[in-house]
Amino acid sequence: MSDEQGSAPVEEQETSVAVAVEEEQRTRTRKLPPYNVIILNDEEHTFQYVIELLVKLFAHPLPAAEALTWEIHNRGRAVVYTTHKEKAELKREQVLAYGADPRMKVSKGPLGCYIEPAEG
Repeated sequence: MSDEQGSAPVEEQETSVAVAVEEEQRTRTRKLPPYNVIILNDEEHTFQYVIELLVKLFAHPLPAAEALTWEIHNRGRAVVYTTHKEKAELKREQVLAYGADPRMKVSKGPLGCYIEPAEG
């Protein structure tokens, strides 16, 4: 019996390995690029409202929500969440749907909120 019986030639084996590697690279799950959800400061919403929103919509612990609220107040804006684009869009819509601050008569609508691509 010869060694060649029952086994494919070396060239065929190398080709099938190369095809398998190429197929694996094409079918790998690609990570979605990250997006930031950004909230803007204004004078129509109380600190309590912003903290409440950050806790309820983004599940931030109270100390983190307070720190983000101060950042929004002091810098005029803050990145409050980073995720893939679809979820960032959902979170933006939730912020906008949260509506006016019932604690302030001058509050006529939601906080300013937008998304942008995150670095990296």
